[in-house]
Amino acid sequence: MAKLTIGLSSGSIDKLTGAGVMMTGAAADDYEIEVYVLLTAARAFIKGNETLTDSVVEYPAHREYMIDKLNELNTPSWYEFFEQAKEFTDVKIYICSLAGKLWGGEKKEDFVDIVDGLCGIGQYLDAANEADLHINI
Repeated sequence: MAKLTIGLSSGSIDKLTGAGVMMTGAAADDYEIEVYVLLTAARAFIKGNETLTDSVVEYPAHREYMIDKLNELNTPSWYEFFEQAKEFTDVKIYICSLAGKLWGGEKKEDFVDIVDGLCGIGQYLDAANEADLHINI
């Protein structure tokens, strides 16, 4: 089984959705997946924030259009993509402890249910080094 490691440092809807699409594709190809949630991405994983749509990195002026189009196309939310990937294959999601603290998350229970734990940056670097494929989003 190949291993995909994702360093997810953006919490914008476009980046989260893109990561979710990649994860479900990798899950369908039977990849083992580890996601390391860094910096602003940790905000999206705080309980209650998984439905926020206030941030779009690429073309922010088109945020409403993008969200409307995703809804029109009946595209799953980023969170649903992540859940689907976890149903298909072995997916672990870790929050960088510093990033979590930036947004008020001190312990695993502060985050959404799909989070497997908190970690230090060393764990992410080791995983990226050992992965067959490493992507930073």
